[in-house]
Amino acid sequence: MARNRVIYQSEALYVSEDIDSTAITKHEQLERVQSANYSFTINRQDINQYGQLARIDSIVLDPPTASLDFSYYLTDGFNERALGFYVQNPTDTAEGQFASGHMVNNSGKNFFISTVAEGSDAIDNTGVESIIGLGNGFLSDYTLDLAVGSLPTVSVTMECANITADKGFSGDATDISGVNNPAVSLTDGTPKSGELCVLPVADTGESNITALRPGDVTIDISNLDGSTLTDISGATDTASVHIQSASLSIPLSRSELQRLGTRFPYSRSVDFPVNATLSVNGIVNEVTAGNLANIIDDDSTKTVTLTIKDTDGVNRMIYTLKGCKIDSESFSSSIGSNKTVDLTISTQIGGIGDTGNGVFVSGANSDAVFS
Repeated sequence: MARNRVIYQSEALYVSEDIDSTAITKHEQLERVQSANYSFTINRQDINQYGQLARIDSIVLDPPTASLDFSYYLTDGFNERALGFYVQNPTDTAEGQFASGHMVNNSGKNFFISTVAEGSDAIDNTGVESIIGLGNGFLSDYTLDLAVGSLPTVSVTMECANITADKGFSGDATDISGVNNPAVSLTDGTPKSGELCVLPVADTGESNITALRPGDVTIDISNLDGSTLTDISGATDTASVHIQSASLSIPLSRSELQRLGTRFPYSRSVDFPVNATLSVNGIVNEVTAGNLANIIDDDSTKTVTLTIKDTDGVNRMIYTLKGCKIDSESFSSSIGSNKTVDLTISTQIGGIGDTGNGVFVSGANSDAVFS
C-alpha cells in the first residue's frame, strides 16, 4: 500500500566519520534534529547551431551542486564532535580551533536520512523503507542562535557532491544493513555505490539532557567595555544592557578546484581568511562615557564568552571568541517599543596551532563518537 506522506516521526539523520566509512561504528545518528533539507542542481550548457532553432544537445560542463542543511537543539557537544568539530571535553587537555577539522583538505563526510513505515517512529525501528544518501559533504556554515523564549539551536549547511536514493534494507535489532555508499571518488568521479554501509538503529541520542534553556545562557561581553557607548560592564549586572538574542556564525565558503579529466572537483578548499561573527541584540538600560574618536584608536583585542548551563547549573557548552573587535553598534528607538542596541563583534579564525585568535569550544560530552 502506497504511503500518504512522510513526517518527522519516521525519519532519522546520520553522519559518517568519512566517505570510506562502512562499519556500524563509523556512523552516528545526530540527536535533537529539528529539520533537514536537501536538494541538487544540474548546470547545463545548451548546444545550438545555425540552421536550427532548438538546441541539439544540452551538456553538463560543471559538476552538479548538492546541498544539505539541517538544524538541531544544542546539547553537550556530541553532535559537534560527530560532525568533525574540535570540542574540548573533560578528558581533553589541549585547546584547539573549533573549526580545525573542517579547515584541512579531505574528502568530506557522508550523510544518510532514513525513513521507516508511515505512522511508525524511527526510534528502535529496523523496518527502514528508504534511505537518502548525500556524499562528500563539506561544511559551509555553522550558526548558533540564542534568544529569549527559544531553545538554543544550531543550523548547519553542507555542500555535497552526490545524492542517492535506495529502497529495501535488511537489518536486525541493532543495525540497518545494505546501504549504498553515496560518495564519489574525487580523483576520477566514479561512485562508491558498490560499497555497502551499516547504520545503527535510531535511538533517542547519546546525551543525557533533552535540551538547554535560554534562561541558563550567559553571554559575557564585558571585556569589550570601553569599545561601546552602551554599558556592557557585566553579563549579570542590572546596570548593563539586557541581552535578548545572540547569533554566532562561522561561514566557511569554499572554492571548487577542478582539473581536466575529472567530472568532480578534486578539492573543495576553504577560502581564507575566515571571519566568525557574533551579533548581539539587547535592551538599552544605561549608556557609558565614550568617544568614537578614542574607540577607533584602541587596537587591543578582546575575549567574549558564551556559556550554556543545564538545569543543575553545570556547564554544558562554552563558546570562547578570542581576538575580538567591535565592528558596529546600532541603536533603534520608536514609540511603543523599548530602545534596543545591536552589536556586531567579529574575530578571525586562526591556524590550527593559534590559541589567541578564533573560536574555541568546550562541551560536557566525553563519549567516544567513532570507534
